[in-house]
Amino acid sequence: MMAKRITGVWLAVFLCAAVFVAAQTSAPRNVKIPNLYAGIEVGSKGVKMSLIELTRSAETGNSFTIVKDTSVNTDFISFTPATFDATLNGLTALYTVALTKYNIPSKRVFTVISSGVKQQAEKEQKTESISKLIADFQTKINEPGRLVEVVDVMQEAKLSHVGIVPLSRRYSTFLIDIGSGNTKGGFFPYGNDSYFYLFQLNWGTKSTSNAADKLSGDDKSLQNYSKQLQRVAANAEATDITYAVNTSGSYPVSDHIAFSGGIAWATATLLYPELSNNPIIPVTYEDVERFTKRVSENYSSLSEAYLVSKLGNGKWDKKLVSEEIKRVHSVFDQKALMAGSALLLRIMRQFKSVNEAKQFYLIKNGQVGWVSAYVTEATD
Repeated sequence: MMAKRITGVWLAVFLCAAVFVAAQTSAPRNVKIPNLYAGIEVGSKGVKMSLIELTRSAETGNSFTIVKDTSVNTDFISFTPATFDATLNGLTALYTVALTKYNIPSKRVFTVISSGVKQQAEKEQKTESISKLIADFQTKINEPGRLVEVVDVMQEAKLSHVGIVPLSRRYSTFLIDIGSGNTKGGFFPYGNDSYFYLFQLNWGTKSTSNAADKLSGDDKSLQNYSKQLQRVAANAEATDITYAVNTSGSYPVSDHIAFSGGIAWATATLLYPELSNNPIIPVTYEDVERFTKRVSENYSSLSEAYLVSKLGNGKWDKKLVSEEIKRVHSVFDQKALMAGSALLLRIMRQFKSVNEAKQFYLIKNGQVGWVSAYVTEATD
């Protein structure tokens, strides 16, 4: 059953397009890869760096191989002096690593502030923190002219779509990126690049979790958190998600609904750990529904030890599978997985109610989508 689903037509085309190769290995020290680029993003949770190698082809266009991706959790959107300093140090350190360890020229290193950070800063009237972060970063690296673009939701959503979805499926795919602070995405409704429909929600994995924590009050038990999370998720669906999906116009234009972002990667990895080398995982609403229940009610069954023990003696690389599962748990604790999967499920449910025939996919390496789009624009 799994093999049949994984070899779907859209997945085959997606993989053949070679937008991403699921390589999570580190390059050796002082590597020299002629077409290596880096993207460093200050997001809601922290600073992320993705290294990608560009391969050009006149027949298929640009394709990208992931060399490494890494992150530093600094919780910038808390906007405290401590999280500011941690973010500045993390940004500077990753930029220095790109230049010195990987020998990437500064013109091939792209630095941005995410739309989630921009929105939260505007909401809390903390935009001066972003300006100060950029100025202090430019000073620390001695590059006063260094561009650190503060992207808006439309820019980020469109860049992700262009960077993740192959041209052959660009006009039939609705891409939704669930971030820490917000959710954004959309599609091209007219079969060309002239107009991009923006889909956005002021809900992300971290903001959903924070809302549930706030409602929990002094009772920090998992049971109470779960109860409050359901209230938050139900409210988000009733007030925001339902409206956003119903007014999106995705039916009947978009045949495929693809989810990217950290929770998409985490869900795909823990649902099907044996498919660690597959960058795209087809799933059903029922798959994610079962997973969401499992996260809250049988969390131990998602541990690295348990999942690896269930692999049997197949041809998969158990060490690679084990490392990827550990990476998920180092990024997401149980509450974060509960919040992210609850949000993912609510969004999927609304698309399913609009059109039962929609096909759902989880994109594991969506975090480098904007980087590849930046590179394409810069090198064309």
